[in-house]
Amino acid sequence: MKNTYWITTILISLFLLWSAYTYLFSKPTIEGIKELGFPDHFRIQLGVLKILAVVVLLIPQIPIQYKEWAYSGVVLFFITAIVAHTAHKDPVIITFINLFLIVITITSNYYLHKITH
Repeated sequence: MKNTYWITTILISLFLLWSAYTYLFSKPTIEGIKELGFPDHFRIQLGVLKILAVVVLLIPQIPIQYKEWAYSGVVLFFITAIVAHTAHKDPVIITFINLFLIVITITSNYYLHKITH
């Protein structure tokens, strides 16, 4: 159980760190977010929040209640991405990727509860 928890948590954390990096420093991603209709300050906010979520998820001493908020925020991000990309008429593969990431996030959360109870 601990292996599944850590594998899924590390996978989602790596994705979030990569995503935060591209949100903050990658010109194509920055332009893509503008094309989706989001203001620049929202892009920066999401990048910072993703980094904070990774910190909360990876540090075992952080209380579970804070981890729950981080998981909720991460899933909300993926849902927002699905809505934005669907409205923009982007390829459906983006929706499937985001759904897969939601499943990984939920799996991480599920196993967090299994190993802490």
